Amino acid sequence: MTRGPDPARSALDARVLAWMREPEWREDAARFEALALELFAFQWERCLPYRRFCERRGVRPATLTRWQEIPAVPTGAFKELELRSFPAQRSAHVFRTSGTSTSARGALHLDTLELYQASLLPSFARHLLPELAAGERAPILVLAPSPAELPDSSLSHMFGVLLRELGTPESGFFLRGGELEADELLAAIQRAAAKGGPLVLCGTAFAFVFLLDELARRGHRLALPPGARIMETGGFKGRSRELGQGELYAEIEARLGVPAARIVNQYGMTELGSQFYDSVLRLPGEPRRKLGPPWTRVKLVDPETGRSVSEHAVGQIVVIDLANTGSVLALQTADLGRRVADGFDVVGREPGAEARGCSIAADELLSEAGA
Repeated sequence: MTRGPDPARSALDARVLAWMREPEWREDAARFEALALELFAFQWERCLPYRRFCERRGVRPATLTRWQEIPAVPTGAFKELELRSFPAQRSAHVFRTSGTSTSARGALHLDTLELYQASLLPSFARHLLPELAAGERAPILVLAPSPAELPDSSLSHMFGVLLRELGTPESGFFLRGGELEADELLAAIQRAAAKGGPLVLCGTAFAFVFLLDELARRGHRLALPPGARIMETGGFKGRSRELGQGELYAEIEARLGVPAARIVNQYGMTELGSQFYDSVLRLPGEPRRKLGPPWTRVKLVDPETGRSVSEHAVGQIVVIDLANTGSVLALQTADLGRRVADGFDVVGREPGAEARGCSIAADELLSEAGA
């Protein structure tokens, strides 16, 4: 018989959700500290593999005084363990990593999608559609499979929620069965452009590469309207070829007419409940950097010592995410970054880290379809 909701977990979820649903974001160090330490104590108690991981490091709830001391689990551990803080019988959904260079796939087990969805909607709206008032919608055109096609993809699920909650009827998915539906996409772009206003074209970096290659093959150059903006995610290294961010952005501007100042990179991963976005639309004219919601924190650490690096040094990215109430809140990525003002920039992968990401998966799908 399935147990009812854990009262302690329900109370934590309610407090985090209340923060996510506030109309105006505000940094609140004391609030974050209290929730992070309380959530750590809950997960230490409920997630046995995480407790053992912490105990080997001499860390217990009673010894912690700051969120910075919470042990971060390497994302690779999600390939080996079910890192969940709830009974197995309460699992409702599983997101799996895609496109890694090894056969093992990480898995995030969830007993609710409520926090994931509550976190993603305001983050996307603030960084991709900052000019829209509450309740307004925009065309969102997606170069990725739908959640019906890839039900265990967190990225496809994210896009499905965005289309449902923020998209107009012109919105849709244009990568189906491993093929880019270029004619349908171009027609949708024309319909959306004719109506004016904002237009969001989303996809993985290498889905954009295939779109640009198709436009080049046809000899087409588009002039998207001034209200168009692009969200790309997933990195720039694929199976077929490598492409730098600057080169991709230059090709997007040349073929689609969208300048780099209107291209937003999203930084996220299957194991996280929240995402980070470039600041260029939210804070035009300021240095480009990744910004996250106030219920997240990012540390940059020395990969060998685990200590925070100096202000301008490159370090391994560690994310503390209060949206991860059902798994573990502190994750150690294999990505390297540096501080930029109140945000950060991703500068690469830790040497020896496996290639991973949704861009590689999209590259594989589209390469095989065109073979």
